[in-house]
Amino acid sequence: MSEWFKKQISKTQVESVSKKYSLDPITASIMVRRGITGGRDILYYIEDDLRFQHSPFMFAAMEDAVDRILDAKEENEKVLIFGDRDVDGVTSTTVLYDCLSSMGIDVSYKLPGGDDAYGLSMQAVEEFAANYGSLIITVDCGISNNAEIAKAAELGLDVIVVDHHNAPETLPSPAIIIDPKTENSGYPFPDISGCAVVYKLVSAIRFSQSSWYKQDVTLLNVNKENSAVECVKVRNLVPVSRLTQTIDQNTASLSDTNLPSYLQGQLLLAWDAKTLSQDLQSLFGDGAQFNLVDIREEAAKLFPKFASMTLTQLKGMSKMAKYGDHEPTEIGGFYNIFVTWVQKSLAKDFPSFAQAEEKDLQLVALAALADIMPMKNENRIFVKNGLKSINSGRIRPGLRELMAELNLTGKRINSIDLSWVVVAHLNAAGRLGQPELAAKLFITDSQNERLETAKQIIELNAERKQLCVDAWNYAGIQAKASIPLHSNKLCVVIDERINRGVSGILAGRLVSTYNVPAMTVTIVDGIAIGSMRSCRDYDVTQFLNKMDDLFINHGGHNFAAGFSFKRERLAEFEERIKTLSSEIKLGDTKDTGGDIDAEIPAQYLTPALLDISDRFEPYGEENPQLLFMAKNIRVASGQRMGKGEKMHLKITVDCGKYKWPCIFWNEGERLGRDFNVGDRVDFIFRVERNVFNRIETPQINLVDIKKSDNL
Repeated sequence: MSEWFKKQISKTQVESVSKKYSLDPITASIMVRRGITGGRDILYYIEDDLRFQHSPFMFAAMEDAVDRILDAKEENEKVLIFGDRDVDGVTSTTVLYDCLSSMGIDVSYKLPGGDDAYGLSMQAVEEFAANYGSLIITVDCGISNNAEIAKAAELGLDVIVVDHHNAPETLPSPAIIIDPKTENSGYPFPDISGCAVVYKLVSAIRFSQSSWYKQDVTLLNVNKENSAVECVKVRNLVPVSRLTQTIDQNTASLSDTNLPSYLQGQLLLAWDAKTLSQDLQSLFGDGAQFNLVDIREEAAKLFPKFASMTLTQLKGMSKMAKYGDHEPTEIGGFYNIFVTWVQKSLAKDFPSFAQAEEKDLQLVALAALADIMPMKNENRIFVKNGLKSINSGRIRPGLRELMAELNLTGKRINSIDLSWVVVAHLNAAGRLGQPELAAKLFITDSQNERLETAKQIIELNAERKQLCVDAWNYAGIQAKASIPLHSNKLCVVIDERINRGVSGILAGRLVSTYNVPAMTVTIVDGIAIGSMRSCRDYDVTQFLNKMDDLFINHGGHNFAAGFSFKRERLAEFEERIKTLSSEIKLGDTKDTGGDIDAEIPAQYLTPALLDISDRFEPYGEENPQLLFMAKNIRVASGQRMGKGEKMHLKITVDCGKYKWPCIFWNEGERLGRDFNVGDRVDFIFRVERNVFNRIETPQINLVDIKKSDNL
């Protein structure tokens, strides 16, 4: 039985969060217990509006990338998208291919198949150059392809790298690089998937069709309380700079301020230009002239209630202001209204963009879960919107056929369904060297081809499962024996029989089994190909960087990475990892059933608890399913269940007004040993919906149970 742990928290802090964000006490207590207390963090658990995602133009190189693609369209150039074999790579390829082909660009795509290495290859570069291509765009790869990108430049090809993997010390050159993990990317949130980075690029391309693209504007306001002129300079809806010019008795005229030079060449936007002109003249005299463009009347066409409101009245109405760490300001409220107005206007002017975006977000959601991105910040917006779209029935072609074959159509889909069912099947195609099947599923216009492809992918997943079983059978003994050889900090399996497509899965299972980082290596055509997975806060890319002189290539994320090297260096590799493993520093670990999010009294153990659980969806990395605790609850009935041997346990607990059915997997022996029907028990649990014949029933999934002390 595991240790149960519930963090102590401040009642005052819970009440503060509950009041400020209009949350029920249980939800507020969970937020505080999980450390979700800042406004910007809470925002992503409450809101799902796409307005709250970060602007694509926060990437420093985004304009360069967009302009290069627009040039390719203008000059009728050939463009190659080079992706990766996994779900993130395939969805990245699909989203960009859909966008560029819809623009009429001559675009093709290539994914590494069979035993091809990860990343852009020399062969792909040379073949594309020979075919009179001129622009390569790498997606979900490229940040480590220095030699290949240099070769592309030598052959007269331009390269745009759209990636999200950890950047090497020396970036590939010459290339336009959009990667949130590069030092000067400009992007505020580094932990998005490769597909999300592509989605940002596609969003920027769509925005480039509007008159606001690369338009320099300045929002202007006079704060009468402070006798100050407030300015926000904006380009592509992103604040570029701010200026607050306080006007005091020593200011003789406008020329004595920084305003003339700051506002030169700018389109000046006002909210109620007549009043603003009067305010400016009262500060600088009648001779001060500002050429103002009033946007209130236009904005009021979309937001009628704003027609007669001042910025003072509007500043507190902004949702963005609600989650800010400072008091809302008039100029801040003006900026938020301006951005919302432009976005709403573009949605009205370009309705096809919104439809395409909805299709894209379903793939972005899949990629976020497949690549184990943390379920925080804008990743939550992506997955929420993707799930919302899927559950509304507007499932994009390809995904629709696969879900139908998996009997998921008509069921309420959550992040766990996508992760464990849909993603697992899609990944099988790439793992077994046929990523083009997954791409074909999403890209082909033929429904018959999509149906046939979905069936093939399901067959590949069955094959992948068997390969995993086989790999575990012959790797298990070696794995356990390797741990003491590597300072009890690393598990290593080296075996040519491992199919490279399941090496990452095997490494992940070894991590789960032994609670140390794990490495699996197989041999393909004289090349050792490895996967490494981590745990306990250890960054595996830093471990691999210490051997970069050994590798043909390597890279990845903090907790999942890959590498390759020549077979003849295998002995050297083994010696070096034995030495380096002693330097590994792992975080502490305890045998706990998990951190308990809230204790629920019997009277609150009702189906309404599902609403609280739904609030914290999507679940995933850094946001595990809510874990509740209940005490002194009577067991009303119980039985062992399962085919053949009765391995599982099904009980009903009596909470007064409501009786909950509970399932406890693989713990059938608990009944009669740890407790009996009629006993009062304490238990930790998760709530879920059990679906049978399309009927949903609230159910408790038990994590641990014991007889109550309060008898």
